[in-house]
Amino acid sequence: MIKAIKGTKDLLFDDLLRFRELERVVKETLENFNYSEIRTPVFEETRLFSRSIGEETDIVSKEMYTFTDKGGNSLTLKPEMTASVVRAFIEHSLGKQFPLSKFYYIAPMFRQERPQAGRLRQFHQFGAEALGSKDPRLDAEMIIMAYDILRKLGLKQLQLKINSLGTPEAREKYKKLLRDYLRPRLNELTEESRKRFEKNVLRIFDSKAENDRNIMANAPRLLEYLDGGSLQHFEKVKSILDSANIPYETDTTLVRGLDYYTDTTFEIVSDVIGAQSALCGGGRYDLLAEQLGGAATPGVGFAAGMERILLACEKESIELVNKVPVVLYVARIEKELSEKAYEMALYFRRKGIRTETDYLNRSMKAQLREANKLNAKNVLILGGEEYSRGKVVLKNMETGTQEEYPLDTPETILSALAK
Repeated sequence: MIKAIKGTKDLLFDDLLRFRELERVVKETLENFNYSEIRTPVFEETRLFSRSIGEETDIVSKEMYTFTDKGGNSLTLKPEMTASVVRAFIEHSLGKQFPLSKFYYIAPMFRQERPQAGRLRQFHQFGAEALGSKDPRLDAEMIIMAYDILRKLGLKQLQLKINSLGTPEAREKYKKLLRDYLRPRLNELTEESRKRFEKNVLRIFDSKAENDRNIMANAPRLLEYLDGGSLQHFEKVKSILDSANIPYETDTTLVRGLDYYTDTTFEIVSDVIGAQSALCGGGRYDLLAEQLGGAATPGVGFAAGMERILLACEKESIELVNKVPVVLYVARIEKELSEKAYEMALYFRRKGIRTETDYLNRSMKAQLREANKLNAKNVLILGGEEYSRGKVVLKNMETGTQEEYPLDTPETILSALAK
């Protein structure tokens, strides 16, 4: 038997209903902030991600699904969305059309990681991007939107961590100081951290190894070496979060894993889901558009993992399933009335009524069992003595009451269903 590929998951029944409820909250919240939906192709040129995310990041060096097409082009299934949004922004010259472009997305992503709880090889993210302004209010807006979505779902055990990565110039000076601190201790670090020492030294802060963490606990902090503009920007973001009643903590070890971040960076985590605790994260990326061949354009955004958020909801016993009940089940007594039952069902479906009927030539008793299984509110019964008089019977399944209606005026039944 052919099965789904390891690290992927079919969405069925209640799982899909949970996804749809999460999508509803996301769309409602982000559209209230006047963000417009964007959809980009599932695959892009590989160099889009190697140039934006960084050659030495784990995503590019270890995790991407990359293949060569028949034309000899190197293509990659999207591991993240920001680079694709910025590519579309540049390609369609949106900066010339709009002083500020605000987008949101809900899309599948692909990373070849070791599957575990909260981490799949095909997973889903929602997120938002704003391109065209350096205003710290947009940084705060990203955090507020992400936090509001999680709270609307009912999540309570949330922790918002924020930091600033400053300018590239300040960061390069800091990296030298950090390497000077680490050089005498290099042999004590894990092999992975020693590799990061030259290529991506800030990522050593992400190490989960206890000895690495002990060494990094006394390392100098980037926040202490930011220039005045970055510090002022960061203080403004924090003051806006304070006024919006968003609780946060400044985490000077928070560096994020992508090369394009500048200034504000943040994560919202939940300890209830275990090791993969980050529900969402983001920050400012003022240099990315220029790196991808466009005009210099400031940007800021965030992305959130939908499977992780739904896992956190499950751990906090939050039930997101909101089943839409079948309003009407059209049943028939005599089998020769099957076509008429379908005709009636089609009428109500086209009038916006969620309707089901029998397709398996079942008995009346079996049809009523199916209506009960579907939690149908009403059953319209065709057949018997009533049908011979030109009538049909509408049964309310909640109260058990029954009413007769003329067969040739289904609009009267429609009025009864609307009550």
